[in-house]
Amino acid sequence: MKPNRADSDERQARTEEALFQAIISLQDTTECRNFFKDLCTPAELQALVDRWQVVAYLEQGLPYREIHERTAVSVTTIGRVARFLTDGYGGYQTAYRRASGTADNAP
Repeated sequence: MKPNRADSDERQARTEEALFQAIISLQDTTECRNFFKDLCTPAELQALVDRWQVVAYLEQGLPYREIHERTAVSVTTIGRVARFLTDGYGGYQTAYRRASGTADNAP
């Protein structure tokens, strides 16, 4: 993340926390969609959508090349998403399990 050079680390952390609080305050997919359309450029939003689509395919066990053929997402991005699925903070897994109805405590 590229911090605002004028902000202290503490202020940056508070601002990040405020953003996440704003996101979880949204009550449905329409509010969420509108928020992200306001927050992101079309290209940024498409990049998020692409990564989320890759998560689903990786969770299904599809090979990188097949995912690329289905989505046109670069193999580099697919690899990056896969790396965060295995070595990240667990955010992809938590969101995927909840969105897909899989038990949150599944291995």
